[in-house]
Amino acid sequence: MDVGKTFRRAAIFGASGGIGMALAQAVAHRGAQVWAGSRSGVETQDCTRAFRFDLTDEDSIAAAADTMRDSPPDLVIVASGVLTLENGAGPERAARQIDGTAMEQVFRLNTIGPALIAKHMLPLLPRDRRSVFAALSARVGSISDNGLGGWHSYRASKAALNMLLKNYAIELARTHKQAVVAGLHPGTVDTMLSQPFQSNLPEGQLTAPHEAADNLLAVIDGLEPADSGKVFDWQGEEIPA
Repeated sequence: MDVGKTFRRAAIFGASGGIGMALAQAVAHRGAQVWAGSRSGVETQDCTRAFRFDLTDEDSIAAAADTMRDSPPDLVIVASGVLTLENGAGPERAARQIDGTAMEQVFRLNTIGPALIAKHMLPLLPRDRRSVFAALSARVGSISDNGLGGWHSYRASKAALNMLLKNYAIELARTHKQAVVAGLHPGTVDTMLSQPFQSNLPEGQLTAPHEAADNLLAVIDGLEPADSGKVFDWQGEEIPA
């Protein structure tokens, strides 16, 4: 299925990041009009319109949604998130390392920010045809698949995001019968987010951003309303809750 034929317009939140930029370029290349969002609001290659937003500023998200109201997207992807904070604080390996302020910041960026995007973007999705709202999640957000522990704030923030996506799927299905809400696990991608953790990866496990984008779009291609509320990895396999 060709994304360019399936979707008329797309909004990518986090289009300045490695995966987000690759997604924006790939969708634009396939013929869809793309709204590309970043904190700077600077236009990226192959993207028809840029917009500014800040995950910590709901007014900026509401303003971005308002600019799309007359030509709303039928594909929305939240491609933002954080693993290591700007001050260098990385994922905690033990409970004694938890810092409340750092945890709050991780939740604000990985959970609350995407929740606010959904708040303002879901009402714009068309009711008369297929639409998709997807957010980058992570396999480590699965509670039943957690056999190692650690990475407390990151795991918990993604688990909370997955629950919100399930909630939104139930709510949206009441009015948008063809809509899909889903979480997407891109695998380990060669971006700033994963760089501190790449040294011990097995050969072949690290994916280039453009390959990750193609993988994720292939998953989106295959999503049906029955898949709404679930989380899928880059191969299209469902990740357990």
